[in-house]
Amino acid sequence: MDVIPAVDLMNGRVVRLVQGDPETLKSYEQFGDPVAVAKKWEREGADAIHVVDLDAALDRGSNLGVIERIVEAVRKPVQVGGGIRSFETAQKLLQTGVKRVILGSLAFKEPETLTRLLKEFGSDRVVVALDYRGDEVMVRGWKTATKLSLDAAVEKFLNLHVKVFLVTSITRDGTLTGPDYETLVRVNSNPEVNVIAAGGVGRLEDLKLLKRSGVQGVVVGKALYEGVFTLKDALEVAK
Repeated sequence: MDVIPAVDLMNGRVVRLVQGDPETLKSYEQFGDPVAVAKKWEREGADAIHVVDLDAALDRGSNLGVIERIVEAVRKPVQVGGGIRSFETAQKLLQTGVKRVILGSLAFKEPETLTRLLKEFGSDRVVVALDYRGDEVMVRGWKTATKLSLDAAVEKFLNLHVKVFLVTSITRDGTLTGPDYETLVRVNSNPEVNVIAAGGVGRLEDLKLLKRSGVQGVVVGKALYEGVFTLKDALEVAK
């Protein structure tokens, strides 16, 4: 199981939100600028770096320049999500060295664009984000309901030949209260699905349970930034 530290960007800074709410913003400038943070996680052995452009996700701007600097600075794979709402944006990111783009709104709104990206870059480089509240998948910075259940969304995108899904419990995100195991196990039970889990990891025991569930990877954010456990400890559990 891969352990993937999160580097969430807002106004060029590394921040964390709780349940995606900008009012809960906490900055982690004591760790340095985003490039320094990404290099720190790489140095400590991260399997990949998970970068989210919160400004783009919330229609407040873009951190594209920062993302490009991160990709140039680290050798570990970088996956990027948040506000990727056109073929051109996704293409540019993939061509500048981003390993994977994570698509939410675009995948739901323009499945033909998703299909085009999958054909051009391959199913290992295009991830669909399934961010859910209750059993409904949300998009556009977690504000807009898709009217699709998680299971229906998985089926929809499997039919489009998507292989990798980032599955995030919105209600658990940034809370350190533990992931939504039951849902993750259910989604991951389909052998065609590769799940990267996100939302709620708050202790090493959570990682043990996630590993047992068979997910491909886990995104860890607040627990690392708040020093609940170290990346080294997380990697030992995951391996």
